[in-house]
Order: sequence, then structure tokens, then C-alpha cells
Amino acid sequence: MDLSLALKVIIMGIVEGLTEFLPISSTGHLILAGSLLDFTGEKVKVFEIVIQAGAIFAVCWEYRQRIINVVGGLGSDIKAQRFALHVIVAFLPAAILGLMFSKYIKAYLFKPVPVAMAFILGGIFILWTERRHQLNSQHRAPHIDNLDDMRLVDALKIGLAQAFALIPGTSRSGASIIGGMWFGMSRKAATEFSFFLAIPTLLGATVYSLYKARNELSSADIPMFGLGTIAAFISAFFCVRWLLRYVSSHSFNAFAWYRIAFGCMILITAYTGVINWAE
Repeated sequence: MDLSLALKVIIMGIVEGLTEFLPISSTGHLILAGSLLDFTGEKVKVFEIVIQAGAIFAVCWEYRQRIINVVGGLGSDIKAQRFALHVIVAFLPAAILGLMFSKYIKAYLFKPVPVAMAFILGGIFILWTERRHQLNSQHRAPHIDNLDDMRLVDALKIGLAQAFALIPGTSRSGASIIGGMWFGMSRKAATEFSFFLAIPTLLGATVYSLYKARNELSSADIPMFGLGTIAAFISAFFCVRWLLRYVSSHSFNAFAWYRIAFGCMILITAYTGVINWAE
């Protein structure tokens, strides 16, 4: 792997790690970065999915004690069993719908206008949710301030919300976090559950993508995929820690306005031909 390719791989990994857990859609930013770096193609599409594992490893490391406690308590601890069940239930809607409709989503929605509209509408929905959350908090506290307070139906609702992220430009983390807030979770609790929900969702996508592309990849691709995964891990590690501090005292309004601006940028660059968003 030459230096030019290594730099592109590192930049893409950093972009993935910084955007995966923010409600701004990592997919849109990877498309932009890849286009600007002239780093595109079928193998790159697989690369963009696989390096999500790096971001997930960062979450696993940050919450390693909780994960160890849950796994260790599956045989006897009711709280651990309930938490694991909640994650599984929330994971299923996106997994099932993704397997059923991924071909149609790629055919009809991976286009500039649908992606841009998803960015803009998502931003507007975040502003609406934050306004609703603020008004409700003046009268009563969120009924789910801790992940142990969740019920099975809450997990299902968040899973259904995450399924909207199958629409390119929506943002998996944004859908699950804002969905959680919409259904009565505190901002911090919704963010933390989104992190845990990302583990089976993104690891599943990584394994499935590698399996589908098994005939197109070779051992020569290992350095590229490995370096990108490491870069994603490092940048995601710092992003997760920063986001947890941020949500304790800030709303998501800044991300909403950023989404709206980014969506407008997609429309402008697509119309002028500056960026080939079809890639």
C-alpha cells in the first residue's frame, strides 16, 4: 500500500469514526470524502461498511465494564438478561427490513435528491423533537432517565425508529437517539442506548458485507481495511467521550442546522456536477 492510498484510507477512517455516532449521517460524509479524495468504487463501498467495526470497538472499549457485566450475568442476572433482550429487540426491525429491501433502497434512494431531503427533513425533525422535549421537561421529567428503566415496548419503538436509517442520509445514530427522546427517554439515556444498539447493527452489517464481497476481496486488501478500521477506532473513541459530555448540557439543535446546511450543499453540488453523489 503506497503512501497516497494510506493517507486516503486514514482520512476515510477518521471521517467514519467522527460521524458514526453523531446524528449527521456517516454515509453522506463518506461519500463526500471519497469523492473529494477520488477514492470510489465497489471495493471502497465494502471498505466504508467494514471500517464501521472500528467505531464499534471504540464503544465496546468505552463501555467494556458494562458489557462484561451483561455478558457475565446472562445466566443469572435479571437486569442483564432484560438489557440484552432490549438490545436484540431494538436491533431486529432494521435487520429484517434491511434484508428485505436493501436492493430497492440502493436502486431508488441512493441518489442526490432523496439523500439531501433525508438530511434536511431529519434536521427539521430534530429541531421539532428538541422543542417538544424542552416543553415537556418543563412539566415533567423524562420517564426513562436510566437504561434500566426501559421496557420491552420502549426498545421496540427505538428499533422501529432506527429502521428509518435505512433511508440514506437519515443517520442511524440520529434515528435511534431522536427516536428515543421522542418516546420519553432523556437525551443521555437515548444516546447511550444508541451506542449499545450500534454494536449488533454495525457488526452485523460488517459481517454481511464481507460475506457478500468474499469473492472480490483478497489478502492484499487486509492492510487497507485494517488501517481504516484502526483510524475509525481512534477517532470514534474521542468522539464518543466528547458526545457523552456534550449531551449532558447541550441540545442537538446545532447538528440539526448542520444537517439542513449539508442537505442544501448536496443539492447544489449535485446540480452543478461538482460531486458525483451517485458513487
